[in-house]
Amino acid sequence: MRIAMLAPIAWRTPPRNYGPWELVTSLLTEELVSQGFDVTLFATQDSITSGVLAGVVPAPYSEDHSIDAKVWEFRHLAHLFEQAAKFDIIHNQADFPAHAFSRLVDTPIVTTIHGFSSDRILPMYKAFEDRIHFVAISDADRHPSLDYAATIHHGVDVASFPFDPVGSEDLLFFGRIHDSKGTREAIEVAHAADRRLIVHGIVQDEWYFEQQVRPRLDGVSACFRGPVGGAARSTALGSARALLHLINFEEPFGLSVIEAMACGTPVIATRRGSMPEIIEHGVNGLIVDSLDEAIDAVEHIGELDRRDVRRSVEKRFTVQQMSSKYITLYNNILNKVGE
Repeated sequence: MRIAMLAPIAWRTPPRNYGPWELVTSLLTEELVSQGFDVTLFATQDSITSGVLAGVVPAPYSEDHSIDAKVWEFRHLAHLFEQAAKFDIIHNQADFPAHAFSRLVDTPIVTTIHGFSSDRILPMYKAFEDRIHFVAISDADRHPSLDYAATIHHGVDVASFPFDPVGSEDLLFFGRIHDSKGTREAIEVAHAADRRLIVHGIVQDEWYFEQQVRPRLDGVSACFRGPVGGAARSTALGSARALLHLINFEEPFGLSVIEAMACGTPVIATRRGSMPEIIEHGVNGLIVDSLDEAIDAVEHIGELDRRDVRRSVEKRFTVQQMSSKYITLYNNILNKVGE
């Protein structure tokens, strides 16, 4: 099977630090290659893969501001679709712009929907549901008016996240610094629980950071340490009492949630979006409905067995499980094409 894997171009694939879509794209690509599939990764030229790299975009537009996102996105898409006949499957991980090319080629297309930013983008999905096989990353993120081929949860390479059986007394915030991710709420909960909070992530909303977050950072009880990648990422995720994921939106999945759990760190999360689907209350984390409940949860989170937390990821969220489900989907699509 010849697979064209279309990555986003905001960040390198895999990302150096932040870049969840690019990270999932890389994990799936590398696992498919390891299983003997012929995978061509369409990504930025600085991307890294054991498959074939087909890069036309010089650098990620989030890292190199000389790269015009719209211009190079269409160069990126044209580069793939001009070669579409070479592939058995095109797997689009880069949102809806690829759909505009879908009726110009015969190759079946799978689109992983990494979350709906707004119903305003629905017309670029709904109009193509007879042509494209849509995959939801959680049942919670399925749009009620859209047809789906499958729900496939993200998976991680558990072996790359060393298990920390102890953690520490510190709490952790890990993700975009944005109101939707609840950075301010995490700081407030940590302060009320008399625990130090370590904050890792990129500043996505400068106004929010300056007005709601920075004034609450004192460098002692609340410390901002920016984005982190590589081995330092695993260390940060593992060396915490709990990950605070007090979100203010319907989270489509939450990759950092399963990464933390892979290290043995339980999660305290708001009951929104996919959180009840991912977190087994009382096993790998605690689901809360208010900040008062979150403060109480901080005191009780230590009662969870960190070995059970890691086992929950090994049971449900490995990259092998993710790739197996995608392979089944690819085969089902190609079998129908051959009928």
